[in-house]
Amino acid sequence: MSNLKIETGSSPAEERFSITVTETGPYLVYGRPPLAEQFIMPDESNDSWYFQEGRHFSTESEPTALCRCGASRRKPYCDGSHEKASWDPRLTAQRDALLDNAEVIDGGTLQMTDNEKYCVFARFCHPHGDAWSLTEQSDDPEARRLAVREASMCPSGRLMAWDKETMKPYEFRFEPSLGLIEDITIGASGGLWIRGGIPMRRENGQTYEIRNRVVACRCGQSANKPYCDGTHAAIKWRDELNGEPVGETLPEEVY
Repeated sequence: MSNLKIETGSSPAEERFSITVTETGPYLVYGRPPLAEQFIMPDESNDSWYFQEGRHFSTESEPTALCRCGASRRKPYCDGSHEKASWDPRLTAQRDALLDNAEVIDGGTLQMTDNEKYCVFARFCHPHGDAWSLTEQSDDPEARRLAVREASMCPSGRLMAWDKETMKPYEFRFEPSLGLIEDITIGASGGLWIRGGIPMRRENGQTYEIRNRVVACRCGQSANKPYCDGTHAAIKWRDELNGEPVGETLPEEVY
């Protein structure tokens, strides 16, 4: 693990967990992490506010092959459709650290890092004032609380809130797990939410930076593969998993 890039605030999952991104086909999941739909649920103003769990899927077969071309007829699993589908499987994302090219927003008691390349259009950054303005106003306790919450709810880690006194980031403590993001407000299905420091690597063994939260493309159309870039929202991609948000919700506080 010493040669791996590990994002500040993240911890690697146990060695049994990993995801291999095949060059022209599916994600191969090892370690049998839990896999379930994660619905983006709105507040009274129809803004993204929390995640609620939906239908669960098995990862007992090892490896479990998950579709990344967007064309499988037995989603979330691969059925070989990538061989005939119209998609570009090339893994174009750099292996840079997420924070290398992040903008820093400076506030009273907080800083927030923002790497726009990893926006997945989940929109948790806008309720009750946007995360950027709230960070700048973070001398106010309520603005600070909301800024931390909005940044920490970003599933891809594009946004991270940092305490200026300790210079440590706020992070939910995720167990190694996978989520299939569903966005009912815009009528689209999102990416594969990889949580809890599960390493993602290419077939040649190169490992991407290990992060507590990251979203990989499932629609097959991202320009930053294997990462999601929000294209699913523009094309209104649907995975037709037919689950409902009836399970547990993501904790609403980071601390």
